[in-house]
Amino acid sequence: MQDPNEDTEWNDILRSKGIIPQKPKEKEITEDEIIGMIENTISEKQNEKDLAKLNLDELDELEDSEDEAVLQQYRQKRIAEMQALASRARFGMVREISGQDYVDEVTKAGEGIYVVLHLYSRGLPLCALINQHLTQLALAFPMTKFVRAIATTCIANYPERNVPTIFIYFEGQLKKQYIGSVELGGSNLTCDELEYMLGQAKAVETRIKDDPRASKKIKDKMFAELSDNNDW
Repeated sequence: MQDPNEDTEWNDILRSKGIIPQKPKEKEITEDEIIGMIENTISEKQNEKDLAKLNLDELDELEDSEDEAVLQQYRQKRIAEMQALASRARFGMVREISGQDYVDEVTKAGEGIYVVLHLYSRGLPLCALINQHLTQLALAFPMTKFVRAIATTCIANYPERNVPTIFIYFEGQLKKQYIGSVELGGSNLTCDELEYMLGQAKAVETRIKDDPRASKKIKDKMFAELSDNNDW
């Protein structure tokens, strides 16, 4: 027997003659219902964002009132994120090394690891300044390995004129080097300037995108011009 609800030309003729009942009309979605579905979608997305902001303890508190499966999913995701961050954030300080440590600490640092090595000499103010800056940067970028060594104990007969020197390694390969006072910006080197330089070499994920040294040059030029005008 043919299905009376099937859309065929024969059924249309039968419906027009009143032999079989008209096919029920599909319910039209009203504008209010469309708006309601959009609002529900937005609300669900917002709830996902709100849940993403919660820590593990706060997620535990919600388990009695929310869908346990959903909360467990967010909990596992958050744990994975924390574990990934903890595995990368393994440094956070500047380590003092010697020539004997060089291979293990620098060239064999590991997969995906950037190493910033500062070769310095005691008694040089710029070396002391760079060590201070590196201490701050090591705390700010714990995924990067920062090490320092007295130049002559790390590399025999290393030229004094080349100090300070910064070598940047990635997975054992030398990627960038800054040798001497001039390349490192001189005695007025700021921490932001050094961070920018390391960021350009991809050793740190800095938010400083514009070279601070460029703005300093502009200010110095303006100050010099102002001084010349005042001489008159």
